Amino acid sequence: MAPLLAIRGLTVAYGGRTVLHGLDLDIARGETVALVGESGSGKSQAALAVMGLLPERAAVSGSARFDGTELVGLPRPALDRIRGARIGMVFQEPMTALDPLFTVGHQIALPLRAHRGLTGRQAATRARELLRLVELRDAEARLTAYPHELSGGERQRVMIAMALACEPDLLIADEPTTALDVTVQARILALLNDLKQRLGMAMLFVSHDLRLVRRIAGRTAVMRAGRLVEVGPTERLFAAPAAPETRDLVAAEPAGRKAPPPPGSPVVLEARNVAVSYPGRGGRPWRPAPRRVAVAGIDLAVRAGETLGLVGESGSGKSSLGRALLRLEPSAGIVRFEDRDLTALSRAALRPLRRGFQPVFQDPHGSLSPRMSAGAIVTEGLRVHAPELGARERDARAAAAFAEVRLDPGTRHRPPHAFSGGQRQRIAIARAMILRPRLVVLDEPTSALDRTVQRDIVALLRDLQAAHGLAYVFISHDLAVVRALSDRVLVLRDGRAVEHGPVDTVLETPREDYTRALVAAATT
Repeated sequence: MAPLLAIRGLTVAYGGRTVLHGLDLDIARGETVALVGESGSGKSQAALAVMGLLPERAAVSGSARFDGTELVGLPRPALDRIRGARIGMVFQEPMTALDPLFTVGHQIALPLRAHRGLTGRQAATRARELLRLVELRDAEARLTAYPHELSGGERQRVMIAMALACEPDLLIADEPTTALDVTVQARILALLNDLKQRLGMAMLFVSHDLRLVRRIAGRTAVMRAGRLVEVGPTERLFAAPAAPETRDLVAAEPAGRKAPPPPGSPVVLEARNVAVSYPGRGGRPWRPAPRRVAVAGIDLAVRAGETLGLVGESGSGKSSLGRALLRLEPSAGIVRFEDRDLTALSRAALRPLRRGFQPVFQDPHGSLSPRMSAGAIVTEGLRVHAPELGARERDARAAAAFAEVRLDPGTRHRPPHAFSGGQRQRIAIARAMILRPRLVVLDEPTSALDRTVQRDIVALLRDLQAAHGLAYVFISHDLAVVRALSDRVLVLRDGRAVEHGPVDTVLETPREDYTRALVAAATT
């Protein structure tokens, strides 16, 4: 039987630089094939080329035949009849893929109205069903929410719901569980497997998480520097990899442990009874809707040289707590930074203090301005906190910051899109470190990175912490990375602390059922 998708000699080039070299790959009906490799290996380029979603400056050649129809070079109207209807796609960065001007319900309903001819009411009903299918909490209220009102994991589930709306024959999933915690990952994988069997859906699963690949893919293709280096049955490939590139991927796991903080290290950050809530939706002027509680009465403290890991399911309040600690989110309770109470300070009074506590956000693509060079992004904080520095001195400090995060200083004049995902995350880290802060809040800084790059970023963060005595609040759903970087762990559920203690104690002998479920999902 002919494959559902037959890729032959697929090549992508930008100017004189080829990023995908003659890819050959088949996907049968109902089959799941994983595409894995390091950041910049060409995985996403292959997926986008099949969908006809690369920019106009990309030169695409070769063949990608879907159910007998050639997709490469297919006119836009004909492609639009296939995309969304017969081929669905889950993008890696949901915040940039979702339209900020439209509600979640409207965006899920669009393919249903365009490809299935449903009325507005019918499409809204189906959108609600899809949100429940992907286990988005409070699906009814989320229909009228905008993307910025959802957590990263919730936005990813919305993307999955949109891709599955028309029950496609092929789902191209580009890092579909990147922003999801381990328990939701397990449920999403089970959901995708169930739909695959029920609908006969095939799947191209692009991922850097080899644990997930082993659970979902029948065959795995390994890429390196734009070339296919090995393909075969997943279990055989992982048990006895033939190519050295595959062996490197299988062996790549954040290893080692950070050094403990020096005895008697001072407390850098202290929080008492911190609470965050958001306005409810659907109320009336005379009867406002109840506020939605995101964080409920959290206490914590972090010392110089120490890392506190925050873990929990998507929507548990991790990122809201992180923003509250940085005073980027209105909150109740007390937040003290180096014995200075930040709670009642105005925005103007906080500004000179912000040099001491810096964020590294989850999505480096969204947090780096596309209109600025990487060097200008890194030195942007110096314009506020060191206005006495001239352009030459700022540029020299940018070069030094690039070298410190192990990037070539000569690349600092390039725009962010010229860097890989791992390199963009290093730029985000350099932007924080150039101000020499005492506290850094890292919100999922390795979630979108492959294992080899994760390992390097973890080593970099440990080295920077040791060199500068930094305090870290490290937000992550990846327990392997949390173990490698944290001294203590605080487990959140529905905005409340359910368990807290040394990282080894919490992850090896958890007291609470919820923590045990997180650990079990991460090791299955």
